Amino acid sequence: MLTQRPRGMHDILPDEAPLWNEIEETARRMCARYGFVEVRTPVLEHTELFWRGVGETTDIVEKEMYTFTDRGGRSVTLRPEGTAGTVRAYVEHKFYGGSQPVKWFYIGPMFRYERPQAGRQRQFHQFGVEVFGADDPAADAEVIALGLDFLEAIGLTGLGLELNSVGCPTCRPVYRERLQAYYRPLQDRLCGDCRERLERNPLRLLDCKREICRSLAANAPQIGEVLCPACRVHDEGVRRHLDEADIAYRINPRLVRGLDYYTRTAFEVVEERIGAQGTVLGGGRYNGLVEEVGGPPTPGIGFAAGLERLILALRHRREDARAGADVDVFGIALGDEASVELTGWMRRLRRSGCRAVRSFEPKSLKAQLKAADRSGARWALILGEDERRRGVVILRNLAGGDQRELPGTELESWWTEETEHGGGQ
Repeated sequence: MLTQRPRGMHDILPDEAPLWNEIEETARRMCARYGFVEVRTPVLEHTELFWRGVGETTDIVEKEMYTFTDRGGRSVTLRPEGTAGTVRAYVEHKFYGGSQPVKWFYIGPMFRYERPQAGRQRQFHQFGVEVFGADDPAADAEVIALGLDFLEAIGLTGLGLELNSVGCPTCRPVYRERLQAYYRPLQDRLCGDCRERLERNPLRLLDCKREICRSLAANAPQIGEVLCPACRVHDEGVRRHLDEADIAYRINPRLVRGLDYYTRTAFEVVEERIGAQGTVLGGGRYNGLVEEVGGPPTPGIGFAAGLERLILALRHRREDARAGADVDVFGIALGDEASVELTGWMRRLRRSGCRAVRSFEPKSLKAQLKAADRSGARWALILGEDERRRGVVILRNLAGGDQRELPGTELESWWTEETEHGGGQ
């Protein structure tokens, strides 16, 4: 029996590899512009790192990690995300003792046991950046700007930046109590997971994707109501820097992210075209994580982007471009002599700037019109033996279905006029 890859694991085949390389090379180029250098950490870490770093009450630690006991009796885990291991490397190699800030990026595979879906596999790849030793709101804005510049450089535009503050150990306990007071009378309406989260990690209720929980979250208290003065000043500072850099954003008071280590700034970049799970890049500040892992108090901020999700979004964009913009006129010939004459008309159109393709097989008019529709062309140019003898061509609008005859000698001027009126743009 043929041995197949495990469910949720994906082969990157030769026809896919160039797009992966393109994204990774763009990530490295953009990081160099911002002064980041690459770090490569093991895919296998001691399980304790993720208990302490990611959070014992997160879905990742409770349900999704690939954890096993090695031959030495130690519990080890395939990394489910990149930040905890990068922080461990920063602490273990004592980079906190040198010049700050330290600006690192990484690219590599991560592992989570979850239901495979579009853009999300059990082995997936992330590009991420981390900044250690900078508490200034300018660092938050710079990390966000790098993420947006990277996405634009690979060809994703028109994305939405969502922003929130998730507070700090001073103000978050107050918010936690307000959330519990709001949700306790409603707990019978919560999904099973959220009923468990209510006492242990109530902020996670805001991140539930189930419809009933989303509807209840709409009226939940907002953390902006209880931010301490220091968090409020930091949040206002981040917004001022983003405004100065002409970076548009939307405040999303329900944005909490899925990891316990976030403090203050949390952000996501959303591409709605790839479905309900539309986040292509997300991150935030984690001022207590270095200390939690065993280092000195050190502020930090970063983001991660799933490469599979980026590739899915790029494919949608490129398919749309092929369908809607690559072809202006599709040439159809009916008969041998008409096919010869069409060759001349196609060249003259192309020399006028028209994106024109044609059928090369002697199929029926119906079959060739179907091919014209599949090409995404706006117009079909039809030349049969009768039209050829009369010196005319038929132009059919493939969107509207109307058509008209045009003297062949006027074809180039027709295209020039069409372009001037925006039809060829």
